[in-house]
Amino acid sequence: MLKLYGFASSNYFNMVQFALLEKKIAFEEVLLHGCQSPEVMAVSRRGKIPVLGTPEGYMSETDVILGYLEDLYPQNSLLPRHPFDKARVKTLAKEIELYIELPARVCYPEVFFGGRATPPALKEKARRDLVKGFAALAQGASFTPYVAGAELTVADIYFLYSVDLAREVGLKLFDVDYLDGLPGAQALLALLALNPNVAGIARQRADDRPRFLAQLVL
Repeated sequence: MLKLYGFASSNYFNMVQFALLEKKIAFEEVLLHGCQSPEVMAVSRRGKIPVLGTPEGYMSETDVILGYLEDLYPQNSLLPRHPFDKARVKTLAKEIELYIELPARVCYPEVFFGGRATPPALKEKARRDLVKGFAALAQGASFTPYVAGAELTVADIYFLYSVDLAREVGLKLFDVDYLDGLPGAQALLALLALNPNVAGIARQRADDRPRFLAQLVL
């Protein structure tokens, strides 16, 4: 059986967890926090989570794990079959990660974890990058009703577990709602919230948050 290493407060852990659940792949969750401890380094060379344990060994990097799951378990596919459509979905997912999730991430300690204020230069760069990232999303996504069209794909996984956090960063630090003017994105978040797997993961995140905050060193 596959083993998914990580913890429920991690949005990248949530991405892989959601894919496994949607594809109906049996797996076991193993609690693991990203750090440089021998326990973590034994399964993740950079000390990162999530990690997927397979019969052949361990792998990390969320996009690699999602690709592996698609290759090995084609049922309930999260990628289109046509090469161009598949490339478009992967592009949308990568744009969400690089231009929305990562710029917002530098502000997470201040916004979510009670940490130090984000340095002004980094905060301003995050603000500029997020404006551009959401503009790219508005231009590239179709929201009919999903990010890339009528079917749920990996683009929706990145959307689901990145946009809500980036939106909170915008509201708390920049007094802006990045989903203003994006009714399709707001409708998609509401639609995804009705998914039983999304709801279950949300409960796990809420239950895990106090423990996660308690062990943080900021």
